[in-house]
Amino acid sequence: MVAEPVRAATETLRPGVLTVIIPVYNERATFIELIESVRAVPIPLDIVIVDDCSTDGTRELLRERVDGSFANVRVLYHETNQGKGMAIRTAIPYAAGEFTIVQDADLEYYPEDYLPMLAGFADPEVTAVYGSRFMNGFPDMRLPNRIVNILLAWMVRVLFRTPMTDEATCYKAFRTRDLQNVRLNCRRFEFCPEVTAKVIRNGGKIVEVPIRYTARTIAAGKKIRWTDGVDAIWTLIKYRFVR
Repeated sequence: MVAEPVRAATETLRPGVLTVIIPVYNERATFIELIESVRAVPIPLDIVIVDDCSTDGTRELLRERVDGSFANVRVLYHETNQGKGMAIRTAIPYAAGEFTIVQDADLEYYPEDYLPMLAGFADPEVTAVYGSRFMNGFPDMRLPNRIVNILLAWMVRVLFRTPMTDEATCYKAFRTRDLQNVRLNCRRFEFCPEVTAKVIRNGGKIVEVPIRYTARTIAAGKKIRWTDGVDAIWTLIKYRFVR
């Protein structure tokens, strides 16, 4: 499904404080637990789920147990697999909340951490709040992932002169109007470095707050690979110089 214009999308949803964008691909084993955790967060939410043409039964599960079951949940469907970045781009025009956050469909992150992240917007100059997995030390994760995460944060500090400990975190929250004004080209996992680069280059202010994180293994379904780290590095370099 192709996203409609922003006005048409937002008029069909009840406005909430926070829009949660959930791109999902082949997460049948975790999705129901995840959506229950998200819906339990005690603030007004709008939830926009984009199924990226799942083949493991996730799409059928969404239609049976989620789609049409909750007033504040919209489910969109890609007819071909297009990547996480494209799923996020499909969802952005539907964001109706004052703020928008991206939520992976696995169980690595904790939706209760939306609350301290939203507190970061108390400063009206803040454009985005990133949930840092590393402000209180490194959680258990594969060494290659740790090295790439350290490198990406270092690159933001060097290339963009912006303090940062965790560029690649999934938990990125934005003022919705600012996110909807960012022109994105991403298709896969390069959403994170592209949106970071463009927010900074547009004059936005990013702050970080500590969050919790429990990494899952490739055997358990983790999809990001070392090649995505290379793409992220290149994306930061590219958008340092190209708008």
